[in-house]
Amino acid sequence: MGRFLAPLAVLTALTTLASAGLQITKPEAGATLTGGDAISIEWKEAGNGPNMDDLTTYQVFLCAGTNDASDNYDLQVSGNFAKGGSKAEGKTVKTIGGDTPKNAYYVKIIATGAKGGTYTFFSDRFSMNGMTAEFSPALVTALKKVSGTAGPADVDTTVKDAAAVADVADEEYEVEYTMQTGATRYAPMQPIPPTKITAKTAKPQYPTSSVKIATTKLPTPSQQTTITQSQTHKVSSIENTVAAAPMPSDDMAKFLRRWQD
Repeated sequence: MGRFLAPLAVLTALTTLASAGLQITKPEAGATLTGGDAISIEWKEAGNGPNMDDLTTYQVFLCAGTNDASDNYDLQVSGNFAKGGSKAEGKTVKTIGGDTPKNAYYVKIIATGAKGGTYTFFSDRFSMNGMTAEFSPALVTALKKVSGTAGPADVDTTVKDAAAVADVADEEYEVEYTMQTGATRYAPMQPIPPTKITAKTAKPQYPTSSVKIATTKLPTPSQQTTITQSQTHKVSSIENTVAAAPMPSDDMAKFLRRWQD
């Protein structure tokens, strides 16, 4: 069970819309595309969610699988492009999936919020013909439980008020990173290097941790965004008003002239 992704080479066309929330309009629900051909992806502002002005970069994925967000495998990013896009186009890879079952595929786009967090939205389901590989038996079994053409539900973890969230999240930065859960996690403030090296011997900052080697394929972490605590350290600088040293006029000048040939 799960879903997987075909890499796409993404080209973008920039447009400006005005509404709220994003909806993928192409590929259309129930459409049949051909593996190895170019796939066109379009979306517009509609429904509930952040405006395009509240989003920065987008990542586009071609996926296959169920609508269960907790049933994930590692996904490969297919493209990363800047704010303002509402179209993407890329060539599919026909060696990464099967023709059946019907409506196994959908497009997933992860947009980064301007104030933090992400907004993930999905297309309706569609089919792919001409695919030369096969889905795993577990994935085929899972897909048989999927009915209709609706894709997964949107996931909105974007930060609405950066100042308010910063205040609320102060305690979150003190929680050990690996102990946090949810799509958004908080990392402590980056330390500032000292101006002098006083240590005579090196020692680790933190105790060592145990490592378990994976013997089977691991699921993709549910974490989507890391917010690092804002840096409070400030640096001031001034202009260096000391004049540059003049060119040498002694024996060094003669040495330098040797290389003017």
